[in-house]
Amino acid sequence: MQQALGLIETRGLVAAIEVADAMVKAANVKLLGRQKVKGGLVSVMISGDVGAVKAAVDAGSVACGKVGELVSVHVIPRPSDDIEHIIPKGPPEGKPADKKKTPARKRKPKKTS
Repeated sequence: MQQALGLIETRGLVAAIEVADAMVKAANVKLLGRQKVKGGLVSVMISGDVGAVKAAVDAGSVACGKVGELVSVHVIPRPSDDIEHIIPKGPPEGKPADKKKTPARKRKPKKTS
């Protein structure tokens, strides 16, 4: 991974959404996703150029203070390529992967006497 990695951890999903919105609007960064942690903690991850990530993380920190609790902030300027293996990939949590929908079962008509 040649780009910087930015992380903000918040308490609560609403704050995490506000953080993500502020970060992608503040600078040219890519939203990598979010990770729910126990205790209501949610981590939001971004990547981009070092300056853009720092600006985005600063904006996200300010935005978080308006609607929730900021727990932790960190920027890794040039993370090792091995870091990619621990960054969550795939569909966001709570969203099922492309599963075929099974048709609803038909109800049997009630018998009347």
